[in-house]
Amino acid sequence: MNNRRNQSNDRNSQGGNNRGKGGNRGNSSSKPSTGKGKPTFGGKPTEEGKKSFGPKKPFNKPGEKPFVKRLKKAPVDDGTIRLNKYVANAGIASRREADELIKTGIVTVNGDVITEMGYKVQPDDEVRFDGRKISSEKNVYFVLNKPKGFISTAKDEKDRKTVMDLMSTATTARIFPIGRLDRQTTGVLLFTNDGYLTKKLTHPSHDVKKIYHVTLDKKLTANDMADIKKGVRLIPEGIAVVDDISFIEGRPKTEIGIELHIGWNRVVRRIFETKGYTVEALDRVSFAGLTKKTLQRGEYRKLTEQEVNFLKML
Repeated sequence: MNNRRNQSNDRNSQGGNNRGKGGNRGNSSSKPSTGKGKPTFGGKPTEEGKKSFGPKKPFNKPGEKPFVKRLKKAPVDDGTIRLNKYVANAGIASRREADELIKTGIVTVNGDVITEMGYKVQPDDEVRFDGRKISSEKNVYFVLNKPKGFISTAKDEKDRKTVMDLMSTATTARIFPIGRLDRQTTGVLLFTNDGYLTKKLTHPSHDVKKIYHVTLDKKLTANDMADIKKGVRLIPEGIAVVDDISFIEGRPKTEIGIELHIGWNRVVRRIFETKGYTVEALDRVSFAGLTKKTLQRGEYRKLTEQEVNFLKML
């Protein structure tokens, strides 16, 4: 009896040990380790703090051709430009407005009226708007505080310094000064490649105002100021009309402010010379409402969009 009980206990003990070993083997084969060591996925250890999700699956499905990203070819630049963009670049109107203008037959290319939408202009074509030749170069606008010693021309035969030397780094566009200031005159000078605006601001009919700070060699008398305000005759042009003239507040009587719209050659100096005065310094402080504030002598800046729109409305 005791022998049978002992044999039963031995079998139970061996079965328990086997179940324990079997349980451990089952756990290790069915669950990843989640202890404090390195995490494993699929039984493979990974680096500390990183997870491994196995090899990347191919993008293409079985039997499909491999995916190849096709790059768009850059358009070939043959030098042509759409007519509406050409007109817009000339500063005449926006592209949408240019389309409407083209429909009216006001634009010609090489003498032929073009009303076709999408028409492309060749590099050597001559484009005219309302009979005037235009350029597709984008318009740019600058104001310079001109110093002494620079001539207001693009080139000088005597190889003297010109205002274009000061503007050499402003833009790659072919800009020109609007109007002129003589070599010794300082102050506001505008630059642009906009032919329409240039003609507008320099034509007397538009009455573009210019204000100068004049320094004389002696005090200006009240009688001479009154005569200048009435208008002084200059040869050969005629009467030089002065819009306003006054002493500058807080300054000596040798310093005068004068406003006028005529653009004759050396007109301010000649006005005072008729009365026996010599202009020792002449500074243009305003042109068409634009000033040289914040600009040191020889410095320039680009006009704001608001300033350009204002000039076009004059």
